[in-house]
Amino acid sequence: MATPEDVTEPVTQSLAAQNLGRRRFSRDHRYISPDEVRVGTLYSVFLTHGQFHWTVKRKYKHFQELHRDLYKHRMMCHLLPLGRFAKDRQQMRAMSAEMPSLHGTERARRTSSKMKYLEEYLNGLLENAFCRNDHSMLEFLSVGALSFITDLGPKGLEGPIFKRSGGHRIQGLNCIGHHQFCFRWSRRWLVVKDSFMMYMNRDNGNINFVLLFDPEFKVKVGRAYTDTKYGVCIENFTRSLIIKCSSYRQAHWWSHEINRLADTSDFLKVQRFGGFAVPREDTLTKWYVNGSDYFADLADALEQAKEEIFITDWWLSPEVFLKRPATENYWRLDEILKRKAEQGVKVCVLLYKEVELALGINSEHSKRTLMNMHSNIKVMRHPDHVSSVVLLWAHHEKMVAIDQTVAFVGGIDLAFGRWDDSQYRLTDLGLTETANSETEEQPNRDTADNGEVDGPKPSEPDKQTEQEPENLTGNTKLWLGKDYSNFIRKDWVQLDRPFEDNIDRTQVPRMPWRDLSAAIHGRAARDVARHFIQRWNFTKIFKNKYKDDFFPYLLPKSHCTADSLSFTVPGSKKAKVQVLRSADRWSTGTCESSILSAYIHTIENSEHYIYIENQFFISCADGKTVHNGIGDAIVNRILRAHREQKKYRVFVVVPLLPGFEGDISAGGGNAIQAILHFTYRTICRGEQSILSRLSELKDQWTEYITICGLRTHSQLSKSLVTELIYVHSKTLIADDRCYIIGSANINDRSMLGSRDSELAVFVEDEERVPSIMGGEEYQAGPLTLALRKECFSVLVGANSDPSISIDDPISDNFFFSVWNSAAKLNTTIYDKVFKCHPHNSVHNMRELKEYSSMDHLSDSDPEQAVEELKAVRGLLVHFPLRFLCEENLLPPLGTKEGMAPVNTGQV
Repeated sequence: MATPEDVTEPVTQSLAAQNLGRRRFSRDHRYISPDEVRVGTLYSVFLTHGQFHWTVKRKYKHFQELHRDLYKHRMMCHLLPLGRFAKDRQQMRAMSAEMPSLHGTERARRTSSKMKYLEEYLNGLLENAFCRNDHSMLEFLSVGALSFITDLGPKGLEGPIFKRSGGHRIQGLNCIGHHQFCFRWSRRWLVVKDSFMMYMNRDNGNINFVLLFDPEFKVKVGRAYTDTKYGVCIENFTRSLIIKCSSYRQAHWWSHEINRLADTSDFLKVQRFGGFAVPREDTLTKWYVNGSDYFADLADALEQAKEEIFITDWWLSPEVFLKRPATENYWRLDEILKRKAEQGVKVCVLLYKEVELALGINSEHSKRTLMNMHSNIKVMRHPDHVSSVVLLWAHHEKMVAIDQTVAFVGGIDLAFGRWDDSQYRLTDLGLTETANSETEEQPNRDTADNGEVDGPKPSEPDKQTEQEPENLTGNTKLWLGKDYSNFIRKDWVQLDRPFEDNIDRTQVPRMPWRDLSAAIHGRAARDVARHFIQRWNFTKIFKNKYKDDFFPYLLPKSHCTADSLSFTVPGSKKAKVQVLRSADRWSTGTCESSILSAYIHTIENSEHYIYIENQFFISCADGKTVHNGIGDAIVNRILRAHREQKKYRVFVVVPLLPGFEGDISAGGGNAIQAILHFTYRTICRGEQSILSRLSELKDQWTEYITICGLRTHSQLSKSLVTELIYVHSKTLIADDRCYIIGSANINDRSMLGSRDSELAVFVEDEERVPSIMGGEEYQAGPLTLALRKECFSVLVGANSDPSISIDDPISDNFFFSVWNSAAKLNTTIYDKVFKCHPHNSVHNMRELKEYSSMDHLSDSDPEQAVEELKAVRGLLVHFPLRFLCEENLLPPLGTKEGMAPVNTGQV
């Protein structure tokens, strides 16, 4: 993070002047000044400093001014014999006594020798430390605090300008256009790099504003655009910046040079899917299913940070452990960030500022906890809902970027309840003492038997005092305190007491959490970091409390140095990666819905199958309540396959119930009912639904699409228990060749761009490996194929039964005899053993209450129940399409769920 806090100007001046290469001069051209009759000469000065090369244009009078300033500085050292000038007095002895006059000697009068004479004079000054470090010399050479930072790219363009205040295109900052007549001029040092420009206060080295290049970037010259003589207007999505130059020539020179540098930037063009980022080929990337490996790799990557860490989350729990079981605090998130901050790493965290009456994620606690740890940890929250007129939308993205070199993107917040692995445990009692004094772990078993416990059963666990975080020696629990959760039974409360249990883990099973994420490197990671920087700087401008220097402006590193990786995430493979986002003027200062475009494009162009795993499934646009067209694209693709008589499959995996607190069987859970309403509206209820629009297929729709949820079971305190696995993923896989992983749900909040902010990556395999598709040989992408098999193997039980083949995802054998057969079998068994809802036989609230009160085989005959559960294959169960089909699930208008657009709710 190149800010004045890292490189203060005095230090940079010294570094900038050392080893400056000898200068070369050429006479640029002659011109007739409109203000003068005499002819003036403009000299191009070609400069070299290490790997940096640049050119400045100067007149002879600028040499005279430089000489005069150096002479004044020298005289001050003589006349003011202060201690602070002692070093200067030693350095200035080698300085030339006088500035040579162009008219003073025969040599100076000869044009052929004039340039050579000036070159020798300037190089002579640069060989003297006193002159080289002088402020006037650095300004003459256009050298500033950020000139020679390699990661910021080529030196670019620099110089002093006067800038006008105002011009922000942010709601609330230009009230009634007051900036057009109430403004001030300030002298600043302008810097133009290869993907951004900024200006700073040269006296104190503070960066005052950063303007990123984007498709709206343009430079205009003249009074018509600036209302200023010799003015230049520089625009992008967020600001119209006006600078004032000293002459007509200088104004056009700034305009020309800014455009010359900006024209090489990819960010001036709208990219594929209407996105801001270019598809980056040969990008190292890695996918993750579940949080265990993701958290572990993230922890190791954080340990490698040398300069900066960027984090943005919908919810962040400082006390979450990234490696488990935790036997010390070393791998706790807040301890990791504190450790890196103490090493000098800048940590910048952006949190969603929730509406406290609606959500209990307590971002104030997260901010306070982290900020109190070290001054190098900066935390900002956004938005202020009233002042920004944003009451309903959220920052929903989840992202970590390290040194702008490695980035992690996906659906997993660094928060409680997210860590899980493929075993999806329902219990976590740690170690207890058995009757024969042997230590035995409680039911944490593999999904081969879905967590059932064989052998001795534990006695009733002691209700021990909660472990303090500093007393973890010998701990075997995976989820400590609030991390052990079942948020449908009870949402999180008292997050400022993180190590106290939220629910009774001896009686209530936890709800497993299934999620996907990705790691990316190089140029794609720079794109992720650039998005974070855009949001950070936008928030700093918008909120008055962040305008001081404690919260620095951030600068994006150049893509020209992105391929130099200091470390890589183990197991990463190369593919083409494009960073996508949902962004709006309220959230980021720009508008984009590239995630939605990528989803629709991928579905429309898929040839064999799509696999959707998402927390929400709310689509099928009607132009009134729902606007995203993902469901419509699915319908059209299935109908095309049917007309062409080609095999095509759609796999959809969603949560069996929405993730909101409430007991729907007792008449509660308005939010649950509302989300179910819009989910069923998408799938099978109403004329806009997918199945209604597939009516021409009649019963053949089952050959094309299958919709499932996930469930597992275990044993807790001698009792059999079951719970749904909460699908929080936001993933689309197509044709074993490409996939999308991110934070965007399939609903309007995430997809439209004008609502919640989101981030995702679109990964396309560039290599091919032999596979099979539809019974024929097929060239699949290695990354996508491995991801699809990882997902399918756990869901259908192939990870514990090698006889189950998942090689051909669209074959009749797999689709009907493996996938749908497992889902049907498991649904039947769970209904018989637990009478768990949601279930297809329950059509209204009366039947739901009757169904919930039925005797459970798990209670009446536990031994028989255990035998029945042995037949469960994997985790799949069919999503109950007729559950509560006779009920109106929309909440009453008088409730908060009825007044808010809960059809697009997020968790």
